[in-house]
Formats: sequence, C-alpha cells, structure tokens
Amino acid sequence: MSSNPVANNSSNYKKLPVRKIIRGIRAQLIINLRNDVLNGFYKPGEAIRQEEVVARYQVSRTPVREALIHLEQEGLVVTTPNCGARVASQASDAIHGLLNPIRRTIEAHALRSYFDDLTEVDFHDWEQILDEMKNACVRREMSAIAEHDVAFHRSIIERANEPRLVKIWQTLVSQIQCYFLQSHAEYSDLMDIYREHKAILGVMRQGDRDAAVNYLADRIGDPIAEMVDQDYLSAFAGSRAK
Repeated sequence: MSSNPVANNSSNYKKLPVRKIIRGIRAQLIINLRNDVLNGFYKPGEAIRQEEVVARYQVSRTPVREALIHLEQEGLVVTTPNCGARVASQASDAIHGLLNPIRRTIEAHALRSYFDDLTEVDFHDWEQILDEMKNACVRREMSAIAEHDVAFHRSIIERANEPRLVKIWQTLVSQIQCYFLQSHAEYSDLMDIYREHKAILGVMRQGDRDAAVNYLADRIGDPIAEMVDQDYLSAFAGSRAK
C-alpha cells in the first residue's frame, strides 16, 4: 500500500502521469505548475487543488503552498480565504491590445541590454529550447508548443539578469496566457512556429543589434504565418553571404 493517503484517493483528480520530483522541490513545482497554467491544462478560473498537486508530484503540502504563493505573485494564480487557489482570469480583448506592445518593449529592451555580450552558450541554450519546440510541432502537441514558446521568450528576459524585469514580463504574460494557444491554432503549418523562432536566432547571429532587436519586436503580437518562410530565408541570406 502507498504510504501517501492522498495518493490513494486520487481517482477524481485531473489525469496526468505521476511526475516525482527529486530535488529543488519548490523551484521545480513553480516551473511545472506555471507550465500547466500557461499551456492551458488549468483553465482561467479553474481551481488548483493542493491535494491533486501533492498526489501528482508526490511531495508534501508545504512546497505546494509556497509554489502557489509564488505563482500568485506572478499574477498567474489568485487565492481566496477558505476557497484556495484558482487560475487568474484573462484580460479582455481591449486590455490584450494594450499588453502586447508593452511586452514587445520589455523583450526588446532586454535583448538590447546584453546583445553585445552574447556567447555560444547563450545560442546553445536557445537552440535546445527550439529543438524541443520543433519536436512538439512535429508531434502536433499544442500545449507543448505553447510551453516552449513561452520558455523561449522567458529566456530572453532572464538573460538580462534583472529580476524585476522578469516579474513585470511574467505579470503581463499571465494576463495573455491563452494567446499562445490561440495564436498557434491559426497556423496552417505548425512548423512555421518553429521556423519563426529559428529566424529570430538567425538574425541575432548576424551580430547587428538594432536589426535583431527590431526583428524580435516585430514578431511579438499576432504574427502572420504566411510571411514566415520569406522571413526565414531573408534572416539567413545575409549570414550566408558573409
């Protein structure tokens, strides 16, 4: 018999594979629960039951509570006394239209701040994220594509080493989390999502800071999938000519 009484009563919990966490419990819970919210597993307004999280990740309640508190600070979760935690509601279309330009400004600022210090280590890290995105596109796993999309843009912000900037960006993204899933559904070829992000790295590798920042900024919002192939080829034409 399981020594975890919560696990024994998990038949009504949302069905996901058990994923046991070995180290860095709080940090890993934050990452995993954040991804669950951003990729749509937990819908806006839906309760996140601590018992369910405890059973799924096979951890104690304390790190779960701490992780939910952290997600509340990011704006992804709201808590109500005696009611627990729920996924925060999404911004209206009008507010959504205001948030994307702010997000665009933040990501452009972050990239500009460290562009001249980029190394192969940075590009290797981004390439790893895109490799996972490519595999998700091949498998047509929409939630995974959204997860890697968010991870790519988050990594651009985190590279700036400005915690407050990360917090501001995360608060914005928490309000438009459904955008990532909805925008991906508009692509006739999911591989265009991968190609679009690959093109961003291609422009960055050319070493022109202004061109890279502008290229990134232009692709934050509502990308036009039909233009991606042309953008992709243009992004690498200059590097081949050098």
